[in-house]
Amino acid sequence: MVVVGAGMAGVQTAVALREQGFKGPVAVIGAEPHQPYDRPPLSKAVLLGKAEDSAFDVDFESLGVELRLGCEVLGLRPAERELDTEAGPVPYDVLVLATGAEPITMPGTEGVPGVHLLRTLDDAERLKPVLARQHEIVVVGAGWIGAEFATAARQAGCAVTVVEAADRPLAGALPAEVAAPMTAWYADAGVELRTHARVEHIEPGAVVLADGTRLPAGAVVVGIGARPATAWLAGSGVELGPHGDVLADDRLRTSVEDVYAVGDCASFPSARYGERLLVHHWDNALQGPRTVAGNILGETPAVYDPVPYFWSEQFGRFVQYAGHHAAADQMVWRGDPTSPAWTVCWLREDRLIALLAVGRPRDLAQGRRLIEAGRSMNAEALADPAKSLKDATAT
Repeated sequence: MVVVGAGMAGVQTAVALREQGFKGPVAVIGAEPHQPYDRPPLSKAVLLGKAEDSAFDVDFESLGVELRLGCEVLGLRPAERELDTEAGPVPYDVLVLATGAEPITMPGTEGVPGVHLLRTLDDAERLKPVLARQHEIVVVGAGWIGAEFATAARQAGCAVTVVEAADRPLAGALPAEVAAPMTAWYADAGVELRTHARVEHIEPGAVVLADGTRLPAGAVVVGIGARPATAWLAGSGVELGPHGDVLADDRLRTSVEDVYAVGDCASFPSARYGERLLVHHWDNALQGPRTVAGNILGETPAVYDPVPYFWSEQFGRFVQYAGHHAAADQMVWRGDPTSPAWTVCWLREDRLIALLAVGRPRDLAQGRRLIEAGRSMNAEALADPAKSLKDATAT
């Protein structure tokens, strides 16, 4: 068994193979030289110097898992059942693709001093002294990572400006009426948010906007999204989607025999939501490996159709989301969105299909179970924040 990628999805695949009884050789290949680590703490504890790293608490030696770190994979030759790597060819019987996603860079910024991304441990280490010097920082992109980094930078005492080309934060993730209340969070935290602000170019010490505005910047952090890290699969025969995602089936098998894909690099068809999902979140990388291992070993073959889940800590708020709201035909508010705690629920034909909870973890926990069960809801009861979600189910 060979696993390409030493992040959450790759490590958990190796662990799941052992837990489900596989006794043969397992190798995990990772491009980074560091011991495999968790990514969410990078924008929080690691960045603020509250933790040295976020290495997984996994004893690879006792599991009999071989780690090949600092080894970039260059290509795949399925006919020969071999990977091409910097260290030479690696044969496999079964291959799992778990290469994750890589941040989208801004054209013209390569080599410009003071421009940063935040995806890897090395990225976080480069940014720690930037925060310590309390620079004026410009963040490009008001998505999840932009908000989390802006939060950390304010905690470190930096002056922070966030520029967003769209008319609101999280424009690609949430409807306008849901994202609108989040705009005030930036000002409350002392962060200047500029919407409708397109970046013309970045130069040393400044970000220049399309309208000619020059924003002083001791450092610039670009957070404009991520794409599956799959360019190395070109010509391999592994079918890719329009976003570069590996097109896995409902058992996380690829178009190539004995090659599976899991985590951020792969999309999968969801019968629950009636469309193919590409989920770039931690929980997907945690849950998918158990399905992959079961399907590889054939003991417990299973369809992968989870309720997507993620969380974000930003500007003193704990934001959680479960489900997929694209096909909703009704939206129900629970609580005042200008208050510290509120929830939005999305329904389709009266069934709960997604919810966003701000400071209401009980709503999230109950809602996730109700989505999994496909329960119908009473919209009037659902709108009462004093009622629990489980008490708002239709009788």
